[in-house]
Amino acid sequence: MSGYLPRLADGELAAKLSYAGAVAIRGPKWCGKTSTAEQQAQSAVFLQDPDERANNLEIAEVKPSLLLQGPRPRLIDEWQEAPQLWDAVRFAVDRAPDPGQFMLTGSSTPRAKPRHSGTGRFSFLDMRTMSLFESGDSTGEVSLAALFAEKSAEEDRGDGMRFSWVEGSAGQDVEDIAYLICRGGWPRAATMGKTNLSLRMPYDYLAAIENEDISLPDGVVRNPQYARVILQAYARCTATQADMGTVRSNLKERGSDLSRATIHSYVGALRGIYALEDLPAWTPSLHAKSRITTTPVRFFTDPSIAAAALGATPDLLLKDMSTCGMLFENLCVRDLRVYAEPLGGAVMHYHDSTGLEADAVVTMPDGSYALFEMKMSARLVDEAAHNLTRLASKIDVGIMGAPAFCAVLTPGGYARQRKDGVLVIPVTCLAP
Repeated sequence: MSGYLPRLADGELAAKLSYAGAVAIRGPKWCGKTSTAEQQAQSAVFLQDPDERANNLEIAEVKPSLLLQGPRPRLIDEWQEAPQLWDAVRFAVDRAPDPGQFMLTGSSTPRAKPRHSGTGRFSFLDMRTMSLFESGDSTGEVSLAALFAEKSAEEDRGDGMRFSWVEGSAGQDVEDIAYLICRGGWPRAATMGKTNLSLRMPYDYLAAIENEDISLPDGVVRNPQYARVILQAYARCTATQADMGTVRSNLKERGSDLSRATIHSYVGALRGIYALEDLPAWTPSLHAKSRITTTPVRFFTDPSIAAAALGATPDLLLKDMSTCGMLFENLCVRDLRVYAEPLGGAVMHYHDSTGLEADAVVTMPDGSYALFEMKMSARLVDEAAHNLTRLASKIDVGIMGAPAFCAVLTPGGYARQRKDGVLVIPVTCLAP
């Protein structure tokens, strides 16, 4: 399709279609799910097409198999509008168990839970907004996959020589990062060029959440003003382990005395439309006894949602480097997730009672892992590197193995390996 920017999900989707009867593609509205599926679809039905919506929903009630007719792979866009289609697809795959028959996209969880889970028939693909590499804002000189592969090669050689190839430079600076945070990874915004118009999309997305989408997961009508203040309070907790009590206290300080139940309901709905995606805790085996905190770190699917909730602009972020640093961490976590998941990896965080932490831990299926810190300022790199080496020395390598590498992610500058072995990588040089 004209104007389509290739996504890392393209390869993942093709792989899943090669063995699964159906693939469910999940993610926030406007992140590019439909466009990605259309690249490989032979036919499609769009349940939110206003010209056909009423007719399609009626057919879905009376005879859902009619909506499955067409050349395959067949795309069923926003399937949660008619949840019975899930069971219809499952039955069709059972009847003709060939791979690559259907793709189902959804930007919210369905109001009615399907009768069957789809185990053995469906594969799942989580999509997010575009990473900096996908939007062309990263040089791609440092590959996450290559860093993990280099660790394996080093173990095979036994020579201890590592990462001599890690070098590169990013033309981006802090001002550019502030813009990229506020613009986000929305495909349409990424194709507009660096204009003020590209900064409007996160605000449009926020308005859609508050006025309509937040009621989609369960059909409960919610107050747009409540949605706005809860989003603001959650945004102030970005990159922290704040619990819902902290979110409520934040609201009280600003004159909104919402009940705990109300806050939980709204936050649950925001998760249901994939606007929020918290980072779970990593629990390694340690030499020394320390209490590892298991509270997740609070993040938005895209940093621009938090920026819009706070009313931030690139200029305002540059005047508030504390907030800019929190949203920079959100951007880095988004990109690490986009790069790691096609490799079978996962992203978590680490924090213990002694104050040691890793902003992100990327784990791989073979048990290898890497530790990351994210810092906006070059003067904080030494402290971050020291923190990572202390944490690495605390891990029981007899059980866990040593980390594949430790890295500090920065906005721009040069990619390099320090004398202590810690890598310094501009996120604007990182690639899958």
